[in-house]
Amino acid sequence: MSIEDLKLELKKHIIKELNLLDIEPEDIIDEEPLFVEGLGLDSIDSLELVVIMDKFYGVKIKDEKQGRKILESINTMAAHIEKVKGAGN
Repeated sequence: MSIEDLKLELKKHIIKELNLLDIEPEDIIDEEPLFVEGLGLDSIDSLELVVIMDKFYGVKIKDEKQGRKILESINTMAAHIEKVKGAGN
């Protein structure tokens, strides 16, 4: 899967799992923050993102400080998935 395909898939999972009914994948900008400004997610949504990473990609986020960096944007999430999956091969 290409990085662009991964980003699109991530956006679709986020929209579905967080019930963002008025949002389309193309509305989510890859480099924009997902929290506060940008998509405007909150701390409850961050827990859902952790679940998405585990459920769909087998990527566990255990450290809160690390999690903040990983879940910052679509770009950071996709990069982390690729890094973890690459290390597993």
